[in-house]
Amino acid sequence: MFMRGLFRVAFALFVAGLVGLISHAQPLGDGPRKEIRASKINSEGIKLDGKLDDAIWARAQFVNGFLQKEPDQGEQPSDSMEVAVTYDEAAVYIGARMYSKNPGALRQHLDRRDSQGPAEQFIVMLDTYLDRRTAYVFGVNTAGVRFERYHAQDNEFSRDYSFNPVWEARTSLDEKSWTAEMRIPFSQLRFTDKEKQVWGVNFNRWIPADNEDVFWVYVPREESGYSSRFGNLVGIENVKPSRRLELLPYLASDGSFTGDYDVADPFNDGSNITSRLGGDLKVGLGPNLTLESTFNPDFGQVEADAAEVNLSAFETFFPERRAFFTEGSQLFNAEGARYFYSRRIGARPHGESVGDFVSRPNNTTILGAAKLTGRLSSGLSLGVLAAVTDQEFSKGFISANNSTVETKIEPRTFFGVTRLQKEFGKDASTVGIILTAVERDFDENDPLADILRKRAYSGGGDFKLRFAGGKYDIVGNVGFSHIEGTPEVIRSAQESSARYFQRPDADYVNFDPTRTSLTGYKLGLRGGKWSGKHWLFGGGFSAESPEFELNDAGTLGSADDIDYWGWVGYQETNPGKIFRRYSIFTNWDAGSNFGNVNTYSGWNVNGSMTWKNFWNSWWGIDRDNRGVSDSRTRGGPDVGKESGWTVWLGVDNGFFRNTFKYGISGLAANDELGGYLYNFSINLSTRVGNRLSLSARPFYQREEQPRQYVATLGDDASEAMFVAGGANTFGRRYFFSRIARSTISMRIRANYFFTPDLSLELYAEPFISNGRFFENGQTPFERSLDLTQTGTDGTMIIDNPNGDGTFQVLDSSGALIADADGNTSFGSANFTSLSFRSNLVMRWEFFPGSTAFLVWQRNLSGGLTDNNARAGRNARFGNLFDSFSGEGSDFFALKIAYWIPVS
Repeated sequence: MFMRGLFRVAFALFVAGLVGLISHAQPLGDGPRKEIRASKINSEGIKLDGKLDDAIWARAQFVNGFLQKEPDQGEQPSDSMEVAVTYDEAAVYIGARMYSKNPGALRQHLDRRDSQGPAEQFIVMLDTYLDRRTAYVFGVNTAGVRFERYHAQDNEFSRDYSFNPVWEARTSLDEKSWTAEMRIPFSQLRFTDKEKQVWGVNFNRWIPADNEDVFWVYVPREESGYSSRFGNLVGIENVKPSRRLELLPYLASDGSFTGDYDVADPFNDGSNITSRLGGDLKVGLGPNLTLESTFNPDFGQVEADAAEVNLSAFETFFPERRAFFTEGSQLFNAEGARYFYSRRIGARPHGESVGDFVSRPNNTTILGAAKLTGRLSSGLSLGVLAAVTDQEFSKGFISANNSTVETKIEPRTFFGVTRLQKEFGKDASTVGIILTAVERDFDENDPLADILRKRAYSGGGDFKLRFAGGKYDIVGNVGFSHIEGTPEVIRSAQESSARYFQRPDADYVNFDPTRTSLTGYKLGLRGGKWSGKHWLFGGGFSAESPEFELNDAGTLGSADDIDYWGWVGYQETNPGKIFRRYSIFTNWDAGSNFGNVNTYSGWNVNGSMTWKNFWNSWWGIDRDNRGVSDSRTRGGPDVGKESGWTVWLGVDNGFFRNTFKYGISGLAANDELGGYLYNFSINLSTRVGNRLSLSARPFYQREEQPRQYVATLGDDASEAMFVAGGANTFGRRYFFSRIARSTISMRIRANYFFTPDLSLELYAEPFISNGRFFENGQTPFERSLDLTQTGTDGTMIIDNPNGDGTFQVLDSSGALIADADGNTSFGSANFTSLSFRSNLVMRWEFFPGSTAFLVWQRNLSGGLTDNNARAGRNARFGNLFDSFSGEGSDFFALKIAYWIPVS
């Protein structure tokens, strides 16, 4: 209670101080901006070869006046450069000449598209709306490798790499310089319909070998802003925004093959070959909006998720990699909560299958999806997405009567999300809303109605008030959620790990098994000072009501939280005798639930520095104070949570600068119960010539956690014999064990580039994780931090003598106690899990926007249980090779997508 009151006082003082500072803040000056004039291409035309020898470049206006941002801010660059802009009715062209004292020594590395790599680069930034907030970014390196990104905010490091336009670039090398020539179609840009265009523009030359970053207009290191600082591009006239109409049909065929199948399985002969036809459509609706739709989408070339073993009660949320959903995804991000998680669309079916042998789809079929995105001239950005997934069925074979049954495992489902955000004021403040909806097509008699919600709605409003050009801000949000379904499914929501309403000591929530809906809310407020010469600070609070629920369209780990935090930092951005820059921050945080139970509090100090030789290092120390966990018993009473310390440290050799890059980072933690965790990872990457890149990231973690939940006994009639032993824990017994775990993985990439548009790319990850359970015990009473091996009825808890990690319960005479089903062993068994996942992809962009993929995926897995002597033993790096002998499948796919620019 004292800590929560202290944080409330501190937060009130923080808000008062922030408002005072903002009221005296000086806005950034609106001095004269640099300007470049585009030249109109008449009849001469341009041959895009990177040589800048066309007639138009001879009369174009080239600009210079570039300055360093790094390493010597405000100084002249080591070598000069010049840039010009031209245009015709269809595209804007950028020509750049980068002079070099030794052009022959320039790195000419080929790389993956959108990977900037260690070769020198030229980058152009376009604020086509002239909103001083957003920007399209196009870049090319010396070898002609293109990359692009989108900035939705006035922040250099707020980058959306899913932006994937169709454009071209060529480069060339002569005895004095390297040159770049870009062609960016107007159809790939969004801008207002005006006779005379004025765009924001900036140019950048990045020289990794010297860590030299050169800009036409640079933003000082100690200041904020990005697009708001650009110069102006003028001279583009009588160009109409394109009425874009683009088709991207695809044809795909794939086959899955496995040697691990039962010959008695009528659904599996070891192979499965399919073909599909689908496509995407992109239509421009006026000058500012784009409608994209996809029919029967295929994602066979998408990289596999990383392997893991999750022993928690909470879902793991993997990143989205499907192009249709990643492109423009920043438009659907709202402040305060993750209302939309696109991987809910097309996820694995939820229903259970019936049969001795089963055939079921791995993912639900996306019948179609569409999204409308854009930014109006009024400063209103919008994103609307809708998708429909099909109902799915599994087939089951019942051996006893030689029959086949079909079971519905997923209903037809509609997903929808709408996001609106309006920009206002000279500092580009914003206000926005988001709404999501999920509707499932079944009636109350459908068995799926008891495991899936009939409908789910959520949404919220948010604002971001920026002051002094973004130096200060105040950000707030409110939100709601509402789910409906049968009493069984709403009961499941109440009992889920997100809230655990059934907790016997939670007198502030109402667990009602007859409810058919659940409605919750959230709110938050934060603010801070984000730029300045030295001192930065911030703080905030957020609250999520116990009923708040987002896991139909979005993500939510847990509700019933009230959180407070604050931080202060000191930075030095000007080079000194030892460091080029450094920063140190201290943070405080605390939290409770809506029952006024203090769940956590702590603080940390962390720092980072760049040394004079451009090496980087970072460090930190964190303290977690003793608290109370309302989720550790997974629906039981609150128990104590141990205090502990964590330290971390890392160093690398300056990744951008070197062709051979290496870094190491590690973490160590301990707690008052003797638990510990330590891990380290090493990042290695190198170039072999100009075409081959290799990288590896070995990871090792060893831990012993003192409180791993393993079982609850006394839940139902079959376990009535255990109730008496839990008299002090509301008639149930909550069991935990210590667990010793080790995890090892190795992420490997090998890429060979034939040309900037043709590559062969390998990703592979062998993985091993194991766990050994021991010292099983039960919680003796509410909020206890300790475990006991004695029940209140005199029974004893012992580790299973066979050493498999489970536990047994003995009565007062020493006899084993069995449940109604005759089980005498409970809890979790030791395990060892092995997997090997790999993707080998040949990618060929054979025509602008048109791509062919040839894919080979191999997925192997295996595991060892208590009947194997090695199960649960600590893993070694040599054990990674064991994953190659696991059982699994091979997947081959060919996909060809052809871009058709209808207009």
